[in-house]
Amino acid sequence: MVSFVCLGTQGGPSGPARADAARSCERTRAPGAGTQRDEPYSLNAADAARMLAGMRRRLGSLPGPPRRRPPTTTTVPLWVHVITDGREGVPDTAIGPQVETLNAAYGGRLGGVDTGIRFELRGVTHTDNPVWFRKPLLSENAMKQRLHRGGPETLNLYIAQLGELVLGYATYPHWYAGRPANDGVVIDWRSLPGGSMRDFSKGYTAVHEIGHWLGLLHTFENGCSPPGDSVDDTPPEATPTQGCPVQKDTCPDPGEDPIHNFMDYAHDRCMSQFTAGQAARMRDMWSAYRASAT
Repeated sequence: MVSFVCLGTQGGPSGPARADAARSCERTRAPGAGTQRDEPYSLNAADAARMLAGMRRRLGSLPGPPRRRPPTTTTVPLWVHVITDGREGVPDTAIGPQVETLNAAYGGRLGGVDTGIRFELRGVTHTDNPVWFRKPLLSENAMKQRLHRGGPETLNLYIAQLGELVLGYATYPHWYAGRPANDGVVIDWRSLPGGSMRDFSKGYTAVHEIGHWLGLLHTFENGCSPPGDSVDDTPPEATPTQGCPVQKDTCPDPGEDPIHNFMDYAHDRCMSQFTAGQAARMRDMWSAYRASAT
């Protein structure tokens, strides 16, 4: 696998810098290299540390107990933005199953814990724009500034067509203050439930990317070295999972690799769960950055 970090600065670059970064990603991919889980937005170690430190600082400033979290169930308003080229694009009939998949995954109905997070569809927009459809990263500023709805608590999900190696990407919660209009998640239309990507057609790409939007890191973050993904109940993992192995154990510390976790890179048929620690992390991130962002 070829992993790459295209955008790793707080808030991400904008304008020409963003376009240069996207083109740089394309140049650094060897033909046939990588997997369809590579993402153009990845946090470097310093930015991940800033996000976690900011979360702890913000939680400490909230009234009440030091680790105040939202109610048992938090409902996230969801706007879906369908981008097409006039011929290809996701049909409206796939939107409902995708929202149901989100609620099943985050509700623990596929395995793992109930995170207490639910998604409520507030509306769907439709835009025919061949450039936005095929080059959403290069077109990101214009696309999002035109279509973005709501504030830090609203998830904007953009559905277009990404490149050969990329199924989706997301912004992180601590970036919101710097670039609120760019907040959101972009996924490939072929990854929705029933899509044409054989190994990624259950709608779990959106589940994975929304995990980033809610502040989760990959389970293989930092490999076998502390702090890993900074969640205590996800065992360390040296490498991303490919395919759907029976089991995998790549680090000397206790615990097999979390190959069924939504924040790994396994095929959709292998994914089924979030952990209690990830659920707590998402709720903390929500309190710190999305429920209380200014």
